Amino acid sequence: MSRSFWLPMPLHSLLLFVAWLLLNNSVEPGHLVLAAFLAWTIPLLCAPLKTDQPRVLKPLLAARYVLRVLGDIVTANIDVAILVLSPMRKLQPGFIAIPLDLKEDLPITVLASTISLTPGTVSAEVSEDQKWLYIHALHITDEQALIAEIKARYEAPLKEIFGC
Repeated sequence: MSRSFWLPMPLHSLLLFVAWLLLNNSVEPGHLVLAAFLAWTIPLLCAPLKTDQPRVLKPLLAARYVLRVLGDIVTANIDVAILVLSPMRKLQPGFIAIPLDLKEDLPITVLASTISLTPGTVSAEVSEDQKWLYIHALHITDEQALIAEIKARYEAPLKEIFGC
């Protein structure tokens, strides 16, 4: 039998081993044995559930994407605070269907999570055929502009990061 059968996810096993010891704050022999047992059996039992996902092909672009999202979260917090606290503005909430160019589960999940992390928008659902992402926005002045912004700011970089 191959090594991958006996240790299907070595990095996960190592992380489980270390996490168990850190959580118990002990390196007693009993904890070492139990940590080794859990680090071996949990990945072995979960290995059949593992599905192939696209890999990050451009890690520097991924890092830039994360920084962009963090900046957008800060900016969106300020924008939402102004919208909510301003008595002169009338909010125009609504749902929008965004056509997806992404095909794989992981990039679609990252896009939906990015939208949900940014205050003022939340991902509601992905269509069964994975061609549409439905989002709710707190304030919509121009639906097409919002769709174009999400596609250009988030979806296009994800397509490049994951090579979709």
